[in-house]
Amino acid sequence: MEYRKQLEKTKEIFALDRFDVCAADPDATLAAQGKKCLVLKPHIKPDVPETWSPILQEASKLGELKIVPYEVHIGYDLWSYLDVMRSILPEDLHGEIPVGFNTAGHVGETNFVLLVAAFISTHLNIRGQYLPYKSIIAQVIMDKNPTIRTVINKVDNVGTESEYRTFSYEVLAGPDDMLVEVSEAGCLFKFDYSKVYWNTKLGTEHQRIVSLFKPGEVAVDLMAGIGPFAAPAGKKGVFVWANDKNPESYKYLTEIIKRNKVSEFVKPFNYDGHEFIRKSADLVLEASQRGDCALIPQKVSRSAPGPRPEPIRIPVPPTVSHYVMNLPASAIEFLHNFRGLYEGHEKLFAPHTETKLPVVHVHCFAVKADDSTPLDDICQRIEKEIGVLLTPGDVDKDGQVLIHEVRDVAPAKRMFCASFRLPSEVAFAPRS
Repeated sequence: MEYRKQLEKTKEIFALDRFDVCAADPDATLAAQGKKCLVLKPHIKPDVPETWSPILQEASKLGELKIVPYEVHIGYDLWSYLDVMRSILPEDLHGEIPVGFNTAGHVGETNFVLLVAAFISTHLNIRGQYLPYKSIIAQVIMDKNPTIRTVINKVDNVGTESEYRTFSYEVLAGPDDMLVEVSEAGCLFKFDYSKVYWNTKLGTEHQRIVSLFKPGEVAVDLMAGIGPFAAPAGKKGVFVWANDKNPESYKYLTEIIKRNKVSEFVKPFNYDGHEFIRKSADLVLEASQRGDCALIPQKVSRSAPGPRPEPIRIPVPPTVSHYVMNLPASAIEFLHNFRGLYEGHEKLFAPHTETKLPVVHVHCFAVKADDSTPLDDICQRIEKEIGVLLTPGDVDKDGQVLIHEVRDVAPAKRMFCASFRLPSEVAFAPRS
């Protein structure tokens, strides 16, 4: 319609999300002929020309437009989440209506379990004036997001009640069903969110770390959880010794390895991380000495004549190339266990071979600042554990550590990942 753009500029069109302003003519005879009308805002009265803009007045005078009454029925489905909240909450609470939330996984084929960590814990717990409305807020979120099935509220910080980084929660809307499915990096993860650790905001960090691994290398994931590093790395052809202390995480990790068909490369373990640091190096060396390898079937046409070719054998190397320690609250405190990691095995590494000592990727928290304060703090904490002072820089330069900013977790708190090559004086020191 030639007048539509002009009326949009004068803001006389009745604009509402999911509402079609171009409606059938209210006259049934004209509507049957395919005639349409533009729905205008309520303040424009058909019988009060003074409420019309000059454009409407001119068009009406020329007989090009006719202003007629039109009845609009606005159902609940046309109201946005914020529209509903503003109609329910007192006006003095309209300024900071909770809008942020996290989702983790789906239940069944189309339903998602909603985890309202950000919006309830961060907003409602801090801004207590919203707490009396938490149930209705949850219900409206579920109403306005058809794929969401359950809304919960975390009632404590992750790890407060459990060393396994799980949390207590209350169900605000929907069934108490925490069995979720998440797709990430080409892998499918199915788990009970209330029994294991999963962070929906770390997908980029998972991919970044895995991108550092080369096919055929060995990576040890000391705090593997259900395998967000391990499973994608296995898909890439990286050997992963994946460990988690939580028996539930180990259970789901084992299932996820099978579901994603990475059993040739990923091995699950259920040890304390302190113990598994040195144990993993010993296990990898033993596996290599036994001749363990991954057997990868060769891709051939089904119609190809003759016997199928032998699978490709990818041997387990004798040494670990990477250690991943994603337990930011305390991972640095595990680093002293690297002393003596390869005691007596100096000849496995340069200059005797071309193999370098492993790179350690340790996640941690530090203060959020624009100066060097957090970097200096991280270096000092690492030195306290391994007895070697590292300075911020390049992971492949002696005495340096690459400190990567992962994400902000609070206004004054940031998550980092410190990556450094294990110093020889640490790796070859006597084991205590």
